[in-house]
Amino acid sequence: MRKHLALIATEPTAADLAAIDREWPVIAAELDVLDAEISMIYAEDHGGPSPLDWRRLRRAEARVTRAAAEVAAPPIARKAVV
Repeated sequence: MRKHLALIATEPTAADLAAIDREWPVIAAELDVLDAEISMIYAEDHGGPSPLDWRRLRRAEARVTRAAAEVAAPPIARKAVV
């Protein structure tokens, strides 16, 4: 016997959308890594990845690290200019 879960159609809250906006740089960077990995797989069928392919992958991975660090860092308190 299968039990079905009732789907509740709710819109994302403003807080949900704000969280997505904050995390979007990490999401975009991870998509770049995925794209670089797909290129590496494709290159395997065509003579192997080139040094440029490897560099592209390393740079994409570094972007993920930088973006994740920026998202995790607490916001800087700014002083009001008088």
